[in-house]
Amino acid sequence: MDKLAPGFEILYEDNQCLLVSKPGGVLTQAPPGIDSMEVRIKRFLKAREQKQGNVYLGTPHRLDRPVSGVMVFARNVRAARRIAEQFSGRLAKKKYWAIVEGVIDRDEETWNDFMRKIPGQAQSEIVDKNHKDGRIATLHFRVLERSETNSFLEIELETGRTHQIRVQFSSRGHPILGDSLYDSTAPFGPQSSDLRTRWIALHARTLEIRHPKTKELVAATAPLPDAWRRIEFDSLEGIE
Repeated sequence: MDKLAPGFEILYEDNQCLLVSKPGGVLTQAPPGIDSMEVRIKRFLKAREQKQGNVYLGTPHRLDRPVSGVMVFARNVRAARRIAEQFSGRLAKKKYWAIVEGVIDRDEETWNDFMRKIPGQAQSEIVDKNHKDGRIATLHFRVLERSETNSFLEIELETGRTHQIRVQFSSRGHPILGDSLYDSTAPFGPQSSDLRTRWIALHARTLEIRHPKTKELVAATAPLPDAWRRIEFDSLEGIE
């Protein structure tokens, strides 16, 4: 198995699914002619397996474009459906690492909000619990380390709303580092004149699912991108 592939890294693979490490600034899926993880993986598999026809690749979940970290893709329709059911049933376990602006005093906490996607915009917002479009959004976090200006967190999502982590932290005055869409004023990661390709300090660190065929536990940890090495937190010393 080729661990390193053009534009991504394979963390686990068999004939049912593969778990990969997605770079920041790359779409999960996109219209024809636009770069995405789906395009990169299909191109790689087609070349490696010397396929003449189309390569099937199911996408049971997504990561926001500026977010890095572990994702799972399916190699057949049945596997895609079974993995998607784990995400919709909240059976897949996801942990994120984030660096947010400001110092969070509480060591750990659970947040419950109601969110909606803003019509006609690629953004979400917190709404009143009685709002007709509001849907519950729940996450748990613990502080791994604090500096004078930032907090390094581990976050576990219970629900998977659009931009959930980004919105819930920004709404409390702690935007994700680099997330200018949600009020961050600090740069993070590779800088580009194209705002769409910029990164934010949110990383899908681990993912656990049940194998779509054997039901055995499949877990993967996405290595930290180099951009994280430039942030001064002792907790990040020596972490791959």
